[in-house]
Formats: sequence, structure tokens, C-alpha cells
Amino acid sequence: MAINTRDRLARCAPLPLRLIVGYGFMEHGLAKLTKGPDKFAAILHAMHVPAFHWMAWLTILTEIFGGAAVLLGMWIVAASVPIAIVLLVAIFTVHLPYGFSSIHLISVTAAGAQFGPPGYECDLLYLACLAALVCTGPGPFSLREWMRKRRS
Repeated sequence: MAINTRDRLARCAPLPLRLIVGYGFMEHGLAKLTKGPDKFAAILHAMHVPAFHWMAWLTILTEIFGGAAVLLGMWIVAASVPIAIVLLVAIFTVHLPYGFSSIHLISVTAAGAQFGPPGYECDLLYLACLAALVCTGPGPFSLREWMRKRRS
């Protein structure tokens, strides 16, 4: 493969990262919203999170709007900071006691596999993807790039 072609392909590397991270966060935020923010607030209250209603809404909005920004490739650095905070809080308050692995197979029954609580592996993968996007930028197929080209 020619170096020029390889460079063009490398420039597209942020696209799959943006799509999975952006969609993943939007999906988590929308799930909390559709199930009812009060249910998520109750979980935060049980974990002794201060201002649990406010924190529930802050988390939901961060996941939805931060995820949308990443998905579209706009304001990557600004969106990555609150998303990273949500991930770090999740690691240290929820996932850390369950270890690294995101999959804990408990048993296999006639109904299928039964899994335990997830570890912090997926959170670290999201953080790594965000770091890569912050370092490389959103890539050529992004709203930021489209707007830049329109201005020129």
C-alpha cells in the first residue's frame, strides 16, 4: 500500500472511534432518560451522592449532549472533559470493586449465560478512545471539518 493511501486511511481512523463512543454515550443517557431520571437519581441517592437529583440530570445531559458532540465530531476537547469525569466517577464508585474484566460469567443455564456486575474495562476503553480523539482530532468526516471547509 502506498504511503499516500495509508496516510489517507489513517486520517479516517477517528471516525469509528467517534461513532462508537458518541453513540454509546448517547444510548446510555437516553436509556436513563426514558427509564425516568428519578430512577437514576434513586440509584445515586443509595450511593450517597450529594445533590443526587442534580447529579442525575447532569450525568444524563453530559451523556446525551457530550455523546452527540463526539458523534458529530464537534467540540471534541470540550465534550471529552465532562465525559471523562463521568467515566472516572463510574470507575471509582461502581466498577472498581468488580475488577478489570467487563464480563464476569457466573453460570450458564438453559436460559443462557448469566453475568455478574461489570468491571472497569469498558470505562478504560472509552477513556482511551476519548484521548485518541483529543490527540488526533475528529477526522475528515466530521461536522468541524465540514464547517471549516465551508468557511474557506
